[in-house]
Amino acid sequence: MKKLTIALIAIMACVFGASAQKFALIDMEYILKNIPAYEVANQQLDQLSQRWQKEVEAKATEAQNMYKSFQNDMVFMTDEQKSQKEAQIVAKEKEATELRYKYFGPEGELFKKRQSLIAPIQDEIYNAVKKVSEERGYMCIFDRASSANIIFASPRIDVSNEVLAKLGIGN
Repeated sequence: MKKLTIALIAIMACVFGASAQKFALIDMEYILKNIPAYEVANQQLDQLSQRWQKEVEAKATEAQNMYKSFQNDMVFMTDEQKSQKEAQIVAKEKEATELRYKYFGPEGELFKKRQSLIAPIQDEIYNAVKKVSEERGYMCIFDRASSANIIFASPRIDVSNEVLAKLGIGN
């Protein structure tokens, strides 16, 4: 009987403790889709990426063509000419690799451009989420788009439209 009483008290404490905390969800993909500046930024990044990719591919193709030409003419070359041509080919391949790294590396131009275009939008969203959280008294707001652990959530706790309203985007 004593164990049953303790168990009931523990369950009641958990229920009352959990009800004191308020949680909400947002759908970041939905929010981002409804922000025109984000779409514009993504288009700019895609265009830059494609242009840089063409540039890198052109360098790589140039190195491949040099190698094919070298293979065809190799029988007519002296050892000194072969070593010069090989050095030129290696330099061209290195140039292509360095260009790829410059544009697409971890600290490359694409990364920097993405940071300059997308980071301000993400900061605005964060501030809007924070305002909604403070106004409505939420202890925590989860992103349903990035959380694979959320199996089901009631649509009543989704505050994505409120966040968009704070951003000045009506839906």
